[in-house]
Amino acid sequence: MEFVLNDEQQALREMLRTFVAKEVRPKAGEWDASAEFPRETVAKLGELGLLGAMVPEEYGGSGMDTVSYAVAVEEIAKGDGSLGLTVASHNSLCTAHLLGFGSEAVKRKYLPELASGRALGAWGLTEPGSGSDSLAMRTKAEWKKDRWVINGSKMFITQGNIAGVYVVLAVTDREKGKDGVTAFVFPAGTKGLSVGKTLHKLGMRSSDTAELVFEDLEVGPDAVVGQVNSGFRDTMQNLAGGRISIAALAAGIGLGAMREALAYSKERVQFGRAVSEFQAIQWMFADMGTELEAAELMTFRAAALRDAGRPYTREAAMAKLFASEAAMRATIKAVQVFGGYGYTQEVPAERYMRDAKLCEIGEGTSEVQRIIIARDLIRSH
Repeated sequence: MEFVLNDEQQALREMLRTFVAKEVRPKAGEWDASAEFPRETVAKLGELGLLGAMVPEEYGGSGMDTVSYAVAVEEIAKGDGSLGLTVASHNSLCTAHLLGFGSEAVKRKYLPELASGRALGAWGLTEPGSGSDSLAMRTKAEWKKDRWVINGSKMFITQGNIAGVYVVLAVTDREKGKDGVTAFVFPAGTKGLSVGKTLHKLGMRSSDTAELVFEDLEVGPDAVVGQVNSGFRDTMQNLAGGRISIAALAAGIGLGAMREALAYSKERVQFGRAVSEFQAIQWMFADMGTELEAAELMTFRAAALRDAGRPYTREAAMAKLFASEAAMRATIKAVQVFGGYGYTQEVPAERYMRDAKLCEIGEGTSEVQRIIIARDLIRSH
C-alpha cells in the first residue's frame, strides 16, 4: 500500500503549483467577479496536455493514469475552483464518454481536437425537469428515414456556450426505461442546436454554464456513441469515474481555502498575538487539515482502484461525498478565520466557500451518493 506519489506524479504536481501561482491565483478573483471565462489560461492548459489528461497518446492526449489526473484537478482547484471544474468536466464527461464508448471513427474524429484544447467538450444529461431523476428526461431522438432527429433541451450544461463538441443523451425508446436512452455526438454549429439562457451562479462563476435547446437537430447513425439504447448504462459508468474528479476538485478547493486562512492567521494580530496562536483557531485548522487529508486519500484510493481495473463505484461515491462535505466545512471555517474580511470580496475566502457548494450538488448530490453507497454495502454484505 503506497501513500506517496511516484516521481512522475510529483513532478506534475510541482509543475502545476508553479503554473497556478503564476497564471491562476493572481487572476481568479477578477474572473469570478466578472464571470469571465478564462480562454487564454484554458488554452495554456491545453498546451500542457491537461485537456487530454487520460486520452491515449495515439489520439493526441497525455495518457495519464487516474491518480495523476486527480492530482492535476486538485492542484488547479487550489487556485481556482471554476478552472478546476472546466478541466474536470471537459475530461471526465464529454471526452471520457467518447473515449470509453465511442467507435474508432468517433474517437479519431473528435478526441484529437478535444485533447489539444482546440475544442472544448460539453455533455448533456440534466434537464430543467430532471436532475437526480435522470430517467425523467424528455429530450427524445426519433429515427426518420436515414437519420436521428433530436428535440428537447438540457440544463446546467458546463461549457454550453463555448464547446466545440457536444455529447447529448436522449430517449430513443420510452417503454424500455434505462434501456431506451442513447448518446449522440455532434459538433458546434450543427443546425437545430441553440443555446438558451446563460446561467449566473452562486459560485464557479467563471465556469461557463448554459441551457441547450434542440429543435429538429439531425444527425446520422454514425453520431451514436456506444450502441443504440445503451446510453444510460454507459452514462452511469462514466459518472462513476467523473466523481473521482469532483472529489479531487473539492479537496483542492478546501486545501486552497485552508492555505489562504493559514497565511492570514499568521499575519493578523489581535490582543497582541497572531490569531494562529489562539487555540480556537488552531483547532479549526486541525479539523480542516485532518478532514481534507482524509478526503485526498479517499480520492487517490478510488483513482488507484480504477487504474488497477478493480471495482471503484462505491469508493468513488464515498470520496465524492466525503470530500465535497469536508470542503464545505473547511471553507466555512476559512471564512471564520478571516473574520469580517472573510465576508467581503477583499479576500478569496468567500469565493472558495461559494465554489465548494457545487461539489455537493454536481455529478450526483450528496443524497444520491448516500443511496449509491448504501445499496452497494447492503448488496455486498
